[in-house]
Amino acid sequence: MPITAFLTDSTLCIGCKACEVACKEWNQLDADGYELSGFSYDNTGTLGHSTWRHVWFVEHEPQMGAGGAAPDAPPAWNLLSDVCKHCEVAGCLEACPTGALVRTEFGGVYLQPDVCNGCAYCVVSCPFGVVERNPEDGRAFKCTFCYDRQKAGMVPACAKACPTESIQFGELEEVRQKGRERVRVLRERGMEDVAIWDPQDSSVRGTHAIFIHRGDPRQYNLPPNPEVPTEYLTPSWGAAALGAGFMLASVVLAFLAPKSR
Repeated sequence: MPITAFLTDSTLCIGCKACEVACKEWNQLDADGYELSGFSYDNTGTLGHSTWRHVWFVEHEPQMGAGGAAPDAPPAWNLLSDVCKHCEVAGCLEACPTGALVRTEFGGVYLQPDVCNGCAYCVVSCPFGVVERNPEDGRAFKCTFCYDRQKAGMVPACAKACPTESIQFGELEEVRQKGRERVRVLRERGMEDVAIWDPQDSSVRGTHAIFIHRGDPRQYNLPPNPEVPTEYLTPSWGAAALGAGFMLASVVLAFLAPKSR
C-alpha cells in the first residue's frame, strides 16, 4: 500500500469550507452551529471531536507580489484548512494505553472509538491539540485520514470536495516534491513570505499533512518545532535515577560514618 499524505496550499484556499462540510457529511459528524467565533468568518474555532477539518481566517495587512494587493487596499485574509497531522512519531499513539490508536498501512494514525476508554492521555500528548474528548460519552475523536475511503481506492472527502485543489492528496514523497516545487514557483512570482511546513527535523519526524503557508506558521497552529512529550522521558528518568543514587549514597554513608560517643 502507498504511504499517503495531504498537501494543503493556503495560497489557493478561498475559505468556502467545502472541506469542512464534506468531512462532516461523510463521517456523520455533528454540526458546529452558526455562531461566529469573533475571528472573521470562523464558526468552528479549532479542530475537535466533531470538527476534523477547520479553515483558519487569519487577517493581515495587504501584501504586494503574487496574490497581493495595492498598498491602500483594506485588510485581507490568509486562509488555510487545518487537519490532524498524522505524525510519523505520534504522541497520541505512544500515550494510548488501550491500543485504541493504531498506525494504518497508509501511514495515518487511526483512532478506534470502540476501544477508547476515555482516559484522555492522547489529548494531552498531541503537540497540536487535535484530539478531543466528546463530552457526551467521554471518548476521544479525531480525523481518521478517511481510512475507509482509502481502503476503497478513493481520496479523502475533503480533498475530493475542494473546488480550488487547495487540498491535494497523494503519495507522501510525491506530495513533498510537489510542495517544494510550488513554493519555488510562488517565490519566483514575488510571494516572498511563502514557505512549506513539513517538520521532518523535529521530534515528530515529519507528518502526513504538509502545508504551504504565508507568514508565521504559528498563526495557523503550526509550530515550527513540534515536540512529542515522550522526548522528555529520557532526561526525566535520568534525573530520577540521579536523585535516587544520591539518596542511596546518603543512606550508605549514614551507616558507615563513625558514630560519636
